[in-house]
Amino acid sequence: MSVRIDDMDRKILAELQRDASQSLDEIAARVGSSKTPVWNRIRKMKGAGIIGQQTVLLDAEALGFEATFFVLIRTSEHEADWQRKFLKALRDRPEVQEAHRLAGDIDYILKVRVRNARAYDAFYQALISEVRVYNVTALLSMEEIKSTTMLPLNALAEA
Repeated sequence: MSVRIDDMDRKILAELQRDASQSLDEIAARVGSSKTPVWNRIRKMKGAGIIGQQTVLLDAEALGFEATFFVLIRTSEHEADWQRKFLKALRDRPEVQEAHRLAGDIDYILKVRVRNARAYDAFYQALISEVRVYNVTALLSMEEIKSTTMLPLNALAEA
């Protein structure tokens, strides 16, 4: 669905990305508008699917999730039944924060957040007990340099 986004919409979206817990009054003041037009624009963008689920970002390390692994998966299985089982296994595991199907030599990449290496091994053993994979490579992130959920809204051009 293609929806026209203007400068005011981009300002509102930027504020919501920065802090979605702001009141409508705060957002309106920051974007230079009044509350009702801001609310109407937010409703329009929610209806168009531009604004999805609103949530809270938690500090993983503060909660004891100190290890992030990027898991590269190659498979020789490409049948629909295998893929269904694999996708279900990923969706059922809260440790999997992201999963992407790739073009190239690697079929899938997962971002897996766990407490430590032992917890990763438990995740890995559970995954391979449910679905067959050809090759798995796990890369431990030594340091998170940048992580954001914010989109580069300034890159959107008005149509």
